[in-house]
Amino acid sequence: MKRIFAILLVIAMMLVTAAFAEADSDLAYVMDKGVLVVGITDFEPMDYKDENGEWIGFDADMAVAFAAALGVDIEFVEIDWDNKIMELDNKSIDCVWNGMTLTDDVQAAMECSAAYANNAQVVIVKADVADQYQDVDSVAGLTFAVENGSAGEEVIDALGFANKTEVATQADALMEVAAGTSDAAVIDSLMAAAMVGEGTGYADLTYTVALNSEEYGVGFRKGSDLAAALDEFFAAAAEDGLTDEIAEAYGVQAAIIKP
Repeated sequence: MKRIFAILLVIAMMLVTAAFAEADSDLAYVMDKGVLVVGITDFEPMDYKDENGEWIGFDADMAVAFAAALGVDIEFVEIDWDNKIMELDNKSIDCVWNGMTLTDDVQAAMECSAAYANNAQVVIVKADVADQYQDVDSVAGLTFAVENGSAGEEVIDALGFANKTEVATQADALMEVAAGTSDAAVIDSLMAAAMVGEGTGYADLTYTVALNSEEYGVGFRKGSDLAAALDEFFAAAAEDGLTDEIAEAYGVQAAIIKP
């Protein structure tokens, strides 16, 4: 681990030297204040709290390592997902690092990192009726719970599924299905693998239809040089095995995209 961080710190020092030459450098701004503020939601296995109330997960652990490589502290802030761009532009946060799908709208509004993981939006239903819902046509008439402003909501809107209830988080969408107040939810496949089925808190739920395929990235303020710094970090972390180590800890190694 010391070898990994030694290499990453060298990369960070080079980036910081270049950044301070630019008056509008976002990297210089973060270095000057000494903390990277990361916008997240409760989204297992990417960002969630352990039994001590500390944020963990694949994204959280990678963000901690990135901040350490830059030599700054880290602060996690739970955000309203629908307000993520406003939070960035107001400098309430420095990045959105929370299993964020690289949609056209996101990439138009943010400076994004390279894609680091594959994902899909999947339909969650009660397990005892799952055999009735095995393709897109079969789920079209269901009532859906979706996170407001999420990729899941964007997908069902594009498909013309009008019966939806907007909720604050993907976890809330699962609760809607468990309670029977919605027929189905649409959430990220990585979250579904961690949150529903045998051995989870939602053993009576399962996922069926994949509605799309997509990729995750990290978003910064438009024009931010932090995106390039993170891509350098991703490359070094992949080469030295840090990415694999963290991915295996959370069971997401099959989804990881290597630089």
